[in-house]
Formats: sequence, C-alpha cells, structure tokens
Amino acid sequence: MPTPSVQDKLATQAWHSKRNALIYGTTTVGCAVMDESGHIYSGCNVEHRFRSHDIHAETNALGSMVAGGGKMAVALFVVSPRGWAPCGSCLDWIFELGGEDCAIFTQSAIDGPVATYRAVDLLPYFPEHTKPRRTTS
Repeated sequence: MPTPSVQDKLATQAWHSKRNALIYGTTTVGCAVMDESGHIYSGCNVEHRFRSHDIHAETNALGSMVAGGGKMAVALFVVSPRGWAPCGSCLDWIFELGGEDCAIFTQSAIDGPVATYRAVDLLPYFPEHTKPRRTTS
C-alpha cells in the first residue's frame, strides 16, 4: 500500500489530469497510476462522438504507464465529482496490468474523503485461470 505522501502525489496528478478531459457528456475523470518502480503516469477520459470509442481515464493512465516502460501497476487514484470506482472494463485492465492486490483509491472532491480498495475487492470473481501475457523485451 502506498504511503500517505505517495497517495497525495497520486491524487494531485489525478486531479490535474482531470482538467484535461475531453468530453461530450458532463463527467470528467482523472487517474494517476504508480508502477513497480514508483513512477507516476496519468490519464483522463477522452470521449468520442461515437461513444463506443470513449477512452476511460484508468485505461488512458495504464496505457501511458505501458508506453512509458512501466510493467506493473501498484496503485491507481481515480477522481471524479460523481465519486465512483472503476467500471468492469477498467478493472479488467487493472487486473491485467496490476493484479488482484493493486490498490485503488477514489475521491469525489479535492479535499474529500478517499475510499481505498484492492482490485479483488471490486471484481471478486475475476477468472483466476486468466494470467497476463507479458513480453520480456
């Protein structure tokens, strides 16, 4: 579990990224992810006029982690005024790139309370037989 100071850094980055969201609807979301080396990557939701192409903040941040050389997500901090946990699709990506013990923090206001979960708490029936495929290069 990340220290409180690391959680603060993740929160700050997530709230900053949220401001860059490109939306057609009304909800902006920001996310910061920390990899196994302690590097922090961020993402925001990017909506498309054909809504099936929307990119969620969590998958955007995880994709940035992979593009930046990160191999495993240790923690994600998700911020949105609506205050929800990641959707099932985002949780699939969190399991793929972080595993069941990946810490997930959510917050709906900058100075508001922070909810803390493990990925397995939010998606308890994820197929155990599905193991991530990783390349070593």
